[in-house]
Amino acid sequence: MRVQFLGKDPESEHGQSPTLFATDRADRCTYIVQGWVVTDRQVLAEIGPVPDGEAVIEIPEESSAILPAA
Repeated sequence: MRVQFLGKDPESEHGQSPTLFATDRADRCTYIVQGWVVTDRQVLAEIGPVPDGEAVIEIPEESSAILPAA
């Protein structure tokens, strides 16, 4: 799998998150999102169990503008 840089939050410092990428998976279009790991216990309790190999991340609303229109 290869990734293509789509953009990053213009308000973040150089080398910081959030950043968005598109993949070239043959079976479907997917995105990789680099953001802030959510560690707030109350938030994680409200979300529920997170499977192994997954993480809950947070990005600002403005970052959604980087994603291509579906």
